[in-house]
Amino acid sequence: MKILITAGPTREPIDPVRYLTNRSSGKMGYEIAHAAAHAGHRVLLVSGPTSLDVPDGVDFIPVESAEEMYQAVANYLPKMDAAFFAAAVADYTPAEPSVQKIKKTGANLTLDLVRTKDILGSARSPIGFTGFLVGFAAETENLEANARLKLEKKSCDLIVANDVSRADIGFDSHENEALLVFPDRTEPFPKAPKHDLAMHLVSMLGE
Repeated sequence: MKILITAGPTREPIDPVRYLTNRSSGKMGYEIAHAAAHAGHRVLLVSGPTSLDVPDGVDFIPVESAEEMYQAVANYLPKMDAAFFAAAVADYTPAEPSVQKIKKTGANLTLDLVRTKDILGSARSPIGFTGFLVGFAAETENLEANARLKLEKKSCDLIVANDVSRADIGFDSHENEALLVFPDRTEPFPKAPKHDLAMHLVSMLGE
């Protein structure tokens, strides 16, 4: 199968030296890419900035911003059989990034932020993807309810939800614990190395 995977954070520029980002390490997406390539699939990894090595046998597109990730996904996704959207994409970006470094001139600084394009929400339409679609939900409350809402709203086949308020899983951790939310059921995945969760997710492609 041909599989597209997004991973890592995005960086939304404020000025030439500052940006908005998040705590995503990219480990989950990279583990999925590794597992998929090891299983013999053709893998394209679209990743924001991380410190991770690209897995062997994986095609790689590095991006910085949410807009760059959207464009890469829109270009390649229609050719794919499955997609795992594990990236932590910024929901907002500065409306007008400064072309010069912003100087410290007052007690307060107000940034005007605008919504970024919804990459997962655009996968079915307007991008036109018809394959197996997996989204990720990083939540701090109402884990299953929020994940199921996302599953339905974005026409996914599966949402992998985890509680990022916990320090022992998710961001910056080598382990994860997740709820696998399908249209007809919910399955818990117990705390384990992210590699194990990645292997489990990729194994579903053969079912």
